[in-house]
Amino acid sequence: MSKASITIKDIAKALKLSHSTISRALKDSYQIGEETKKRVKAYAKAHNYHPNLMAQGLKNQKTRSIGVILSSVSKVFFAEVITGIESVASAKDYHVIITQSMENFEKEKNNLDQLTWRSIDGLLVSISAQTTNFSQFKSIQESGTPIVFFDRITNELETHTVIADNHQGAFDLTKHLIDQGFKRIAHITSSEEIFTTKARLTGYTDALKLAGIPFDQHLIRYCEQGGVDTKEVEKQLSTLLELDNPPDAIFAASDLISLSSFDYLQQKGIKIPDQLAFAGFSNFSAPQLFNPGLTTVKQPAFEMGKQAMELLLELVESKRPVTSFKQVSIPTELQVRKSTSRN
Repeated sequence: MSKASITIKDIAKALKLSHSTISRALKDSYQIGEETKKRVKAYAKAHNYHPNLMAQGLKNQKTRSIGVILSSVSKVFFAEVITGIESVASAKDYHVIITQSMENFEKEKNNLDQLTWRSIDGLLVSISAQTTNFSQFKSIQESGTPIVFFDRITNELETHTVIADNHQGAFDLTKHLIDQGFKRIAHITSSEEIFTTKARLTGYTDALKLAGIPFDQHLIRYCEQGGVDTKEVEKQLSTLLELDNPPDAIFAASDLISLSSFDYLQQKGIKIPDQLAFAGFSNFSAPQLFNPGLTTVKQPAFEMGKQAMELLLELVESKRPVTSFKQVSIPTELQVRKSTSRN
């Protein structure tokens, strides 16, 4: 027989066991003895057996496919999130379909339509910068497709959510800058409507308040495209630098905003940190290779993806309706480097 076409029936015939015994042994059922399991699994491995997931899906009315909607895979943060998602999906024999909103609400809606047309079993979502209407997600959830939100979340739906501790991360970074002696700390961030922007801004303002530094609205700049449009970032930075009383430090709120900002400042010949300190929320794989090394708040991206996927599969595979949901917040890590040094 062809190794590529071996089935449970073939294994059962070869080992002179029942079809159900082979099926249970491959699923590691407690009903089957350890010796029989070992024998069945060894034969299956030797003959390159793979479960027919499509057939199983038809039988169970499942596709074993999970849809993911996020802003952009070009962001280092989301690349790490995807790795965390895939680590769980692979172990559980689920296929992941990844789509990008590019911070556009209409594209996000189109992605959602395309994914649901494919009859996915569940959906992982990090909301676009333009999203303020969540009726499309409510409709999908009400139709029976479980949804878990991660990173950029909403409270409009009752479900699991997974985030980094954005408030504490922003608080820690702002306090570090204050402790270094900086007083005019600007914050350049994404759309003011999204969850992460609000949480990080609150952490920033709380650190200023604790230090007795007045909040200055002129030092806050929003990038509606979340850093996807470099010209938008450059325009906001230019506005900050042209203030009568310009900032002495800048806190950028994402990978893309950090990268565009750092590049713009270098092009302008601004010496970091001598003329202007700079730091950001960022998951760059080697921030120490920036010149100078970049102080960052590192988010637990892999763990966020992993936990979001685990929680979604709990909903997908649950035999009963789930009415109790988890709001998971994972600590961030402040990594101090030369870009914020006073020395």
